[in-house]
Amino acid sequence: MLPPMPPKESEPHKIRIDPRNMMPVAADPQNERRVGSRQHVHLSTERVRSTIPKGDFTPEHQKNGLEPGESDGRWVYPSEQMFYNAMERKGWDPNAEDMRSVIAIHNAVNERTWGEVLKWERRHVPPGTAQGDGPRLVRFMGRPQDLSPKARFRSWIGYNKPFDRHDWFVQRPWDGDKEVRYVIDFYGGNQADLPEEGKRPIAFHLDVRPACDSVDAVL
Repeated sequence: MLPPMPPKESEPHKIRIDPRNMMPVAADPQNERRVGSRQHVHLSTERVRSTIPKGDFTPEHQKNGLEPGESDGRWVYPSEQMFYNAMERKGWDPNAEDMRSVIAIHNAVNERTWGEVLKWERRHVPPGTAQGDGPRLVRFMGRPQDLSPKARFRSWIGYNKPFDRHDWFVQRPWDGDKEVRYVIDFYGGNQADLPEEGKRPIAFHLDVRPACDSVDAVL
């Protein structure tokens, strides 16, 4: 589910981007193919389904490498190869040997983020609403260069800036398919109380909240 930025003109390969969600169009074979010359190990193209419900629209990148209908109802995480390609397009220096661990962390963070979204959404779901009629994630955007107002204010008073930001758009089927935008700031976690060096797990802090772009969201 990593939302990569459009490729730069100077990059050696091009991936078509769907403007509806800023995700690569999976019909392009480059999306699942080894590209460039720095990748020296094989990466899996297998993908894992998330627990996150999606809207009615299924982006092309959600269909690639899956059986017909397999992705219906839930978002599907990128494969190791897709993730590696996305990181290269964004100008990072990925290590192909790390992709298995990176994918596991990425998927776990997204699941936790959706759990935080649901904590907010439970305040709005009418009693008796069927599970299949609950909130859905319809699209998302990565905005790593855009500080949210809250993150900017925190940086002014001495806190670290987030290393990434996403905007998630959640649909409420019980409310005429109303869309609500959530802002997620990703911070590196405090490892001071974790085990000694060399045994410390990667730690993250997620700041998940509704965007203050409506009176209802502010309340």
